[in-house]
Amino acid sequence: MALENYASTNPDKVHTDVLSEARQACHKARDAFYKCLEKESNKKPTEIASVGLLYPVECKKSRAQFVSQCRPTWVKHFDRQYCSKKRVQRLLDDNESRRGCEALPRGRWKQMFNGPTS
Repeated sequence: MALENYASTNPDKVHTDVLSEARQACHKARDAFYKCLEKESNKKPTEIASVGLLYPVECKKSRAQFVSQCRPTWVKHFDRQYCSKKRVQRLLDDNESRRGCEALPRGRWKQMFNGPTS
């Protein structure tokens, strides 16, 4: 409350130390939540976060802390970033059959798109 009172008396001054502390607290809460996700990855996700991110009930407390410490736009951004990284990792770890045209021999690939050669 003291911070809000001080900020209301000095609305034009930017408090970089306060912003830095808030950002550090947000990052710490974010890291704790995603660490919990990795640790509990073998459990069934039952809770829904933003952008379709699913997480297990064991991470509900760290999720609440993350949401309370960070701005909603940051939470959404970090969730999207996490989902994107996991999607890319899953594609890289997946078997060869799902890699697309790289798995096809060159001649066969040409035939598929240019028609049979005569």
